[in-house]
Amino acid sequence: MKKVFLTIAVVLFGLTAKAQSSNDGENSPTQKGKFIIEANTGSATTGNTGFYLTSVNGSTTFSVGLDGGYFVMDDLALKGGLGYNDANESFVYKVGAEYYIEGTFPVEVDFTGTSFTGGSANWLGIQGGYAYFIGDKVSIKPTVRYNIGLDDQDGVFQGLIGFALYL
Repeated sequence: MKKVFLTIAVVLFGLTAKAQSSNDGENSPTQKGKFIIEANTGSATTGNTGFYLTSVNGSTTFSVGLDGGYFVMDDLALKGGLGYNDANESFVYKVGAEYYIEGTFPVEVDFTGTSFTGGSANWLGIQGGYAYFIGDKVSIKPTVRYNIGLDDQDGVFQGLIGFALYL
């Protein structure tokens, strides 16, 4: 049992050291003046700027979108996103801010709106996750998100996987 705990500790230490070394110094992907382009998975339950594809009883629907941002200071990006959902022919927009705690734990607050034939809906989104850097300019970002309905919509909890490119 001690060997298992020791192995887990060594692996966690190694991952932490790798994450810190990839985010320290002048070449940090989250430093002031850099850009981020991000694609996420999404869901059909809220307006989102992510990707999803579903097929039920021969009916297929999809959503496409991207987020982008600019780091106005180290670890803080102002972000925006656009998306399209073919199920209700809706267009989605998102504006917000994302802060990277210790350069690897992104926390985001945003406003998401969608407009479709005959109406619109709005959400306040709060999310947090982990940016696992697989290279100097690429990360995989698993996150959890809660969308607070601002109109008469219910709140929605989501689990997402994002892929980010830092320029």
